[in-house]
Amino acid sequence: MSILIKPIITEKATLASERDNRYTFLVNTKANKIEIKKAVEAAYGVTVDKVRTLNYGPERKMRYTKTGIQKGKTIATKKAVVQVADGNTIDFYNNL
Repeated sequence: MSILIKPIITEKATLASERDNRYTFLVNTKANKIEIKKAVEAAYGVTVDKVRTLNYGPERKMRYTKTGIQKGKTIATKKAVVQVADGNTIDFYNNL
């Protein structure tokens, strides 16, 4: 089970990383805060102070087509906002 799926790089997440030393990741929906903390520390070699998680449920959609009503949904996702100790930074662009 891979805990960290990918980092989230948006304007809001970049501003939080520059100003508050917080980094946002898309994580496995079954991972808890302790597993996320260990995974970030192992992957990036930093000290994690705090982990905040956000669960997003699936988005349900409905379409009206010739064959009738089509129902569907997207997958549920989970985000983790990780606060790193002062003096530590994570560089997402060093291995491109």
